[in-house]
Amino acid sequence: MTENRGEDAPAGPFAGRTAWARSLQTPLREFLRTETGGAVVLLTATLAALAWANVDASGYERAWGTQLSVRLGGAGITQDLRHWVNGGLMTVFFFVVGLEARREFDMGELRDRRRLALPLAAGLGGMVVPVAVYLAANAGRPSVHGWGIAMSTDTAFALGVLALVGRSFPARLRAYLLTATVVDDVVALAVIGIFYSEDVSVPPLLLTIAIFALTVIVRALDVRQTAVYVVLGVAAWAAMQSSGVEPVVVGLAMGLLTYAHPAARTDLERATEVFRLFREQPTPEFARSAQTEVAAAISPNERLQLLIHPWTSYVIVPLFALANAGITISAGSLGRAFTSPVTLGILIGYVAGKPVGILGFSWLVRRLSRGRLRPPVGWAAVGGGGAIAGIGFTVALLIATLSFSGARLEDAKIGVLSAALCATAVTWVVVRATALLPPRRRLRALLGTAESIVDLAAPVDPDRDHVRGPADAPVTVVEYGDFECPYCGQAEPVIRELLAGHGDVRYVWRHLPLNDIHPRAQLAAEAAEAAAAQGAFWDMHDVLLEHQEALRPRDLVGYAENLGLDLDRFRADMRRHIGAGRIAEDVDSADLSGVSGTPTFFVNGRRHLGAYDIATLSAAVRGARKRAAVRG
Repeated sequence: MTENRGEDAPAGPFAGRTAWARSLQTPLREFLRTETGGAVVLLTATLAALAWANVDASGYERAWGTQLSVRLGGAGITQDLRHWVNGGLMTVFFFVVGLEARREFDMGELRDRRRLALPLAAGLGGMVVPVAVYLAANAGRPSVHGWGIAMSTDTAFALGVLALVGRSFPARLRAYLLTATVVDDVVALAVIGIFYSEDVSVPPLLLTIAIFALTVIVRALDVRQTAVYVVLGVAAWAAMQSSGVEPVVVGLAMGLLTYAHPAARTDLERATEVFRLFREQPTPEFARSAQTEVAAAISPNERLQLLIHPWTSYVIVPLFALANAGITISAGSLGRAFTSPVTLGILIGYVAGKPVGILGFSWLVRRLSRGRLRPPVGWAAVGGGGAIAGIGFTVALLIATLSFSGARLEDAKIGVLSAALCATAVTWVVVRATALLPPRRRLRALLGTAESIVDLAAPVDPDRDHVRGPADAPVTVVEYGDFECPYCGQAEPVIRELLAGHGDVRYVWRHLPLNDIHPRAQLAAEAAEAAAAQGAFWDMHDVLLEHQEALRPRDLVGYAENLGLDLDRFRADMRRHIGAGRIAEDVDSADLSGVSGTPTFFVNGRRHLGAYDIATLSAAVRGARKRAAVRG
């Protein structure tokens, strides 16, 4: 279990957060938080590039044209700095894109494979329509070759700007947009590899495929040494570079191979045992074993995102912008650009084509599935997401540098930058227009009517579960808890305040004793069940969480006596372990639901992946109530 600190663990800086949040925050929330900050840095780098190019254009080009060679024996690669950034560092960026795509497939919205069709269609629509607009604007011209510029959304920049101008949009829009834009990132890289690679050499390309196949075999053999994959990845990149195909494709492929999964209870128990050995004998060998087992409990996908994603958002992508966004702006260049079919094709493709494509294809899938497949948010939110997807900064600039040079390249860059600005403005207009709708229509427009993914494997059964609150409440909060877990003790007053402040919430407690950490948790859970046999579960529940430091057998008997229970029956039930089967069922349901620590909360069947302070839980309850009202 992820609540793997000792039973004397102080609250510390992680108090008030779920087990998952304490260990890694949450993958999607952490991803979005990094993107928001990275968008600010990216904007700053873009402005710096524009300023540099307009103050000293020759110096700007001279700096990024500096040659850099990397040689090993007689072999080596020589490129200018701009190409090292575009083809080298950006490979790491696309590796993170691949990681996030795989995480969504393994643990996110796409883990329900039936939901794959909708974001796939939205992503494809968001590419096909802008490309059609560009082709129409450039038909019969040599510039038609640049059609790939108009297809891909800059996920990092778009999500960051959305967090700034679209605060009223539901959080699930970000997940939906992320899934859809990952699709066009994948396709865009395939387009780069197929259509924007010149003088392809077959032998190095075959060597790249062989290295990739070897990587698949190594992964299948469960080799966990990161260094092995780094060597294979660098070798594949070098071979791809030699083949003439853009090597950034390697980053995406390696990311897609890196699986994601929740921390398994067995892995966490093993990590706890190794840590105990280290605590008893703090030797370098046990320290290394403890470090290895703790790291192995978290999926490689999440470990690598935590390590690399801040570097891509705060260093690599801004460096890419600094190297590529510098263009000399003058009245003449702007006048030429805004009459150029290159600029107009990109600008209209992104600002109009993206939202039309995403909205239209999402509607088409809903229509063809007869309503079985619906966006996880309302149509106003989908429209806002489609508008912000018109920010095509990173991949668009990358394809522009592969397609054009000279004046056409400048026109393309102006089109990409103008599209980003206009897409932001259109999104703001959608946000303001949605805010003017009547409250009920606004809720429907933002939240939609799609059913949420249910993470809770065992539905609440009022005849079996321990329930507080009205039976017909529209919102149900389920907690998997441990009576000896200090974090569960901290959550208890929050739950009381939540129930007191929301009369339409019911609360369910399910047992998840962390026996490898809390030796008395199982006995305390059995005491609660023995009290339940006499109709006093909640009385015992409250007492146990108030006295977590005193859960010995004689303490439990004392609590039963204070509650006025039949002590002979209580002792007999404890000796016969009458609650053990019920507790085991709760533990099994926790495993099926992917629960790996305490406290873990579910709100209307959806796992709550954030803090459990009163403000955060209340916000989750309000959101669930609104969704229930819209569906009702």
